[in-house]
Amino acid sequence: MASLKHPASLRDPAGYLVKCDNRLIRVIRPEFVNEYRLLLTGPWLQGQCQTGTVGAFRILHTDEAVGFVGPEAAECLCLEHDVIDFPSYPTEWPLEMLCAAAEHTLELCLQALKHGSGLKDATPFNILFQGPRPVFVDLLSFETRDVHDPTWLAHGQFVRSFLLPALLDTRYGIACHTTFLSRRDGIEPEEVYRLLTPFARFTPPFLGNVTMPALLAERAERQPGKMYARKRLSNPDQATFVLQSLLSRLVRTVQTSSTRRHRSNTWTTYSETCTYTPAETARKTAFVEQFLKESRPARVLDIGCNTGHFSFLAARYGSRVVATDLDPEVVGGLWRRAKEEQANILPLVVNLARPTPALGWRNRETPSFLERAEGHFDAVFMLAVVHHLLVTDQIPLDEIIEQASRLTTEWLVIEYVGPDDSQFKRLLRGREALYRWFERGAFEKELSKRFEIIRQDKVADNGRRLYLVRRCNAQ
Repeated sequence: MASLKHPASLRDPAGYLVKCDNRLIRVIRPEFVNEYRLLLTGPWLQGQCQTGTVGAFRILHTDEAVGFVGPEAAECLCLEHDVIDFPSYPTEWPLEMLCAAAEHTLELCLQALKHGSGLKDATPFNILFQGPRPVFVDLLSFETRDVHDPTWLAHGQFVRSFLLPALLDTRYGIACHTTFLSRRDGIEPEEVYRLLTPFARFTPPFLGNVTMPALLAERAERQPGKMYARKRLSNPDQATFVLQSLLSRLVRTVQTSSTRRHRSNTWTTYSETCTYTPAETARKTAFVEQFLKESRPARVLDIGCNTGHFSFLAARYGSRVVATDLDPEVVGGLWRRAKEEQANILPLVVNLARPTPALGWRNRETPSFLERAEGHFDAVFMLAVVHHLLVTDQIPLDEIIEQASRLTTEWLVIEYVGPDDSQFKRLLRGREALYRWFERGAFEKELSKRFEIIRQDKVADNGRRLYLVRRCNAQ
């Protein structure tokens, strides 16, 4: 099998990841083998893997590891990870998912304390979501803890990369996923300090997490060795108590930061203003449900999912669903429901017209949404989406259909909404002349260039129509 170093691990001094086809191998360098062999084989971490809190793995035999990685694996410790079906990143998470990842990190720290372990870093990139459930995947973030040390050196990183983006979202409506598009490691307290009013600077939670660090930053620059030196207490129970108190306080702060004070845009209430009658909604649901019953797609991408009605329908028929919408509040609500119902749905903040780009060193550490999505799904839903891409984002119809053909390996359920539709007219804003050509025949002609139309049905009296199509040359 062809092996390729995974760029997501390039910053880790203790090891690296190797991708072999669809298998993911972690290689731990020789100088770290003894430390991690003890940690990884301990009953506590094994138990976390069994419950799904930490990503499952198995230790490879040397001969098997050499076959994957090469001769250098003979001196290393090699693990094979269970692969998360669709990796996502903080650039695509709503506030609710960022806070869930933060709580997951802190709870793992608290549990690790009881077993002599800790986390040496605290970044959202250590977390992936399996459906709505957060999973900690960076095993090399664990370390054996000095029981006399009351400090958590990752505290500042946690505040920058979890807490402050969440607070800006909660208090000021700055969507947290946008922070990570330009700041991989979160936001500095000094930046937040400048945004706050004089009153807000001295109120919790900003006083302890923004104002004090900002005011002490100059001192830290003058005395870096003193500020970041390890501190040891003679009583290990006291050291543990201090650390537990810090982590518990952070948990409470995260929990109070997970509720928005600002409504997002009008799409949050789209389902309340939608022009479908109950009968038309039932007809649309029946069309999609018939497809799910007949085809049972394993992986579904629901583009423009809104409240997730069709995502949950697909999940009930056994599909693994990735549901995307451009409104973070909508996606956050969908995540909460998926978590409550334990539905296999991964909700993400993604705008197909401007999808998440590749980021990191050489744009390789986190692949773009399209790189992860194209060819991954055997069914794609584009329900009441095309007219938004066509009018609002001014994407040509042929480009929309081509992109759909790249996302699905077989099936597409797509909806036609024409210029006579009231919602279409609302988007036009006086530009009717530009879209007179967009009648149903033109839509079907373009669709037929890349798909075979299997079934279609009128779902509303205003001309809205659903199509089940199959990708040309699909196996």
